[in-house]
This record gives sequence, structure tokens and C-alpha cells, in this order.
Amino acid sequence: MTDPSTKRSERRAKNRLEAFSDGVFAIAITLLVLEIAVPDVDGTKLLSELLHERQTFLAYFVAFMTIGAVWIEHSALVDALDHIDATFMRLNLILLLFVGILPYPTGLMAEYRYDVQGERVAVVFFGVVLLMQTVMLFVLARHAEREGLFGTDVVDERLEESRVRYQLAPSLIMYAVATVLGLVLPYVGLILFLLIAVYLAIPLHTVRRLLRRSA
Repeated sequence: MTDPSTKRSERRAKNRLEAFSDGVFAIAITLLVLEIAVPDVDGTKLLSELLHERQTFLAYFVAFMTIGAVWIEHSALVDALDHIDATFMRLNLILLLFVGILPYPTGLMAEYRYDVQGERVAVVFFGVVLLMQTVMLFVLARHAEREGLFGTDVVDERLEESRVRYQLAPSLIMYAVATVLGLVLPYVGLILFLLIAVYLAIPLHTVRRLLRRSA
């Protein structure tokens, strides 16, 4: 049985973790655009060259939306916490590992877009990274709930539990399906990754509320 005094000594403020995490998210998003090379063509051919690179822009947009969605989910979780512990900090580092590496498979998809075999590997690699990001968000939320990191705020804890159940859990399944599809149909897998990112970034309840207002 854990000594209560030990538990108290492990309590840590979340400010530094939040600031460090936001920095990693910002750098990862910035690195994405560096993967897009400026075309070295005559001005009369620039438009056709940009259209030729449409899959590169699609990969960038999917990765951007995904990192943005993960940041939103991570921010919602950390905001709801009363404090963090040493284990939460280490689990958070693993999440940031997968966030930081995302520009690499994004670049691979752009590089191997005309190589069928290479494109499949790149899309699956991309999908595995996205899947692991969601897994780590799920693990962080479960750890926070199990260790009482929400403090005495029952409302925040229940909201986080609901978010995990109705948003993160379905996206975990969808990422797994999209990754498997990417092994056979890379472009379909990429489109599914985009739809999942939009689903995470714009929750359905928000869309329903907006539709009700417009009606």
C-alpha cells in the first residue's frame, strides 16, 4: 500500500508540462511545412506543378489537422487536471515522441507518392504514428482518472471520462481500420486519416449545436 506522504510528494504542478508540450506541438506543426519544397520550374508551369504536388499538400493538411486535434485533446485533458505526477510526465513524453516524429512519415508520403510499394509503407507508418498518439492520449486519461489527478472536481473528471469514451475510443478503432486500408489502398487510407482528424477537431455535438442554431 502506498504511503499517503509519498503520494503528496509526487504531486506536481502542471504548468511546466503544459508549456513544454505546447512547444513540442508548435515545433512539430512548423516542421511539416519544411517538407514542402518550392518548385524549381518556369513561372508558366508553376500552376501545373502545384497541381502535380496535390498529394503532398493533402499529406501536409492531414498531418496539420491531426497534430491540431491531438493538441486540442491534450489541452482539454491537462486543463481538467488538478495536478500531475511523475508517471503522467513520463507518459506525456511518450505522446510527444509520436507527435514530434509525425513530420517524418509525412515527408515519406510526399517522397514516395509515385512508388506504389513505398507509398503503402509510408501511409502505414503514418497511420501507426497516428494510432499511437491516440493510444497515449487514452493511456494518459486513464492514468489521470485512476490516480485521482483531477482532484476533487468530479464534474471535470466525468467530462473527461465521457470524452474518452465517445471521442477517443472510436477514433482509436478508426485509425486502426484506416491504417490497414492504407496497406492496400494508400490514398483511401490518407482520406480516412483526414476525416478522423476533422472528427476529432470538430466534435459532432458542436456541429449539431450549430445546425440547431441555424435552424
